[in-house]
Amino acid sequence: MTAMTASTGEAVRRVGRRRIWVGGWLLAAAWAAVFPLVSTLDTHRAWGTCAAAGYAGAALASCLLPRPRARTWAVACALLGALVLPLLYLLLTGNGQSEVAVIERSAELMVSQSTPYLADPQTVTDYNPYLPGMALFGLPRALLGDGGPARVLGDARIWCAAVFLLSLWAGRRVLAAPVEGRAVLPSPRRAPCTTLAVLLASPVVALPLCVSGVDLPMTGLCCLGLALAARRRPAAAGLVLAAACSLKWTAWPALAVAVALLAGRGGARRALRCAVVAAAGTLAVVLPSALLSPGPMFQQVLAFPTGRAPVATPAASPLPGRLLADLGPAGWYAAVALLLCGGIAVAASLVVRPPAGVVAAADRLALGLCAAFLLAPAGRFGYLALPLVLVVWPRIATGSRRTGALSAPRAAMPGAAVPGRLGQAVTAGGAR
Repeated sequence: MTAMTASTGEAVRRVGRRRIWVGGWLLAAAWAAVFPLVSTLDTHRAWGTCAAAGYAGAALASCLLPRPRARTWAVACALLGALVLPLLYLLLTGNGQSEVAVIERSAELMVSQSTPYLADPQTVTDYNPYLPGMALFGLPRALLGDGGPARVLGDARIWCAAVFLLSLWAGRRVLAAPVEGRAVLPSPRRAPCTTLAVLLASPVVALPLCVSGVDLPMTGLCCLGLALAARRRPAAAGLVLAAACSLKWTAWPALAVAVALLAGRGGARRALRCAVVAAAGTLAVVLPSALLSPGPMFQQVLAFPTGRAPVATPAASPLPGRLLADLGPAGWYAAVALLLCGGIAVAASLVVRPPAGVVAAADRLALGLCAAFLLAPAGRFGYLALPLVLVVWPRIATGSRRTGALSAPRAAMPGAAVPGRLGQAVTAGGAR
């Protein structure tokens, strides 16, 4: 009777999980199907058409096929429809959002005049709202040209995606390594490949990767930097975060979170080392352009994204900060004031209660970025993809749903045996 009850319960749980997968894929298909109907961008319509078919196929596979083949085929359909096919089509046809052309032009300007900013921008596409490090992703186009295979190999989206994927892979390797040579259990459980594939196939990652990709390298580098900070490697974390901070100013809060994480887990000296390395690395990349073209850089990197440039920014989603800014100068200053208050509140939380591990640190950074994107005078709904990835990826990498996961090597009472695959006893010196 007990065995029958257990078998029935397991069957019910499997049916429930199957319904969740089917519902999730159908929701993604509905979301993608909206783009061909309402979007005015060719890239979004192309992605939506392919992705809707891929997600619908994933829903059918999840519904009709037996486990475990259902999940494998569902993920394959989603990846093919939402990522592989639209990316290949857009690369081969040379279609992309204006951000791709801006990055590639900035690389040509960097080669020719040592600064990625036009002296007298006239139109929206003349503005380069990124910091000088972003021009590196356009260098392959500047060096290879636009003929033959170079059309694909030189596309900035390829290199943005490569940095993003390599950063996530390296971050998980970092989290799987021992801390300071201690014999510890393999803290992050091996995350199923399907879970990572689902993240890549989801609209949160697949859409930006196919159409622009500009925010993905910064996202991956932030994840890697927090992973290194959680493993108490301040110099490496500082270098990685310097790379992120030289791409977009929105990465700068990640440095504050990493410093707070290191201060709480490794002491003030390590936190200071991370901050110094990150600041020096960022200045090494940003300062030359700031000295060569201070006016154009200020106008394009700061004034344009906040709606204070002569040309209006296309980032005009109806978020709270944007709605306030549309009320006039008083509304703009109110939005900026709320933005500053949100930043101060998050900074105070880092001092009062530093994050205990990589998941908690990523959650804190995601919270701060959500507040910034919602309250900024100009913004897009697409910017919220970065906080979503920050929330999801550390949990996949650590195999944990807890906010404080992987804060330190698991502690045990002196002499106590800790169960695990290594089958060894770990003598703990006490949790910090």
